[in-house]
Amino acid sequence: MVLNSIGRIVRNEWERSTEIRLGIKLDVYQIMPDHLHAIIEISGDRWGVSQYAPNGERDRFRSPGDNLGAIIRGFKSAGTRKINIARGTPGAPVWQRNYWDRILRRRELPGIREYIRNNPNNYNLK
Repeated sequence: MVLNSIGRIVRNEWERSTEIRLGIKLDVYQIMPDHLHAIIEISGDRWGVSQYAPNGERDRFRSPGDNLGAIIRGFKSAGTRKINIARGTPGAPVWQRNYWDRILRRRELPGIREYIRNNPNNYNLK
């Protein structure tokens, strides 16, 4: 996959994630014309933050800063700002609202890495 200027922005912002967030390591990733596949390794004690208030007060939601959602929000936010500057489209949406995630077992990693690397070969350019 050859990246255009928008794809290069996405790549640069994705790679900056490790500079911004301690305790994460980027594994294989592939930027596609309309989506991104990536594996992130998250480690360290600070990543065990609950999304709910301590002492069982589940009605009182708090937004944790150190979780996968925060990583993805930060990446999408920074990418959106820079993409919209490049396109001259301030405030325009860039990403779908959510993302698909899953915890991987070590034995799955080789196959999923291969799938990600080969994803451009399976992509149907319309």
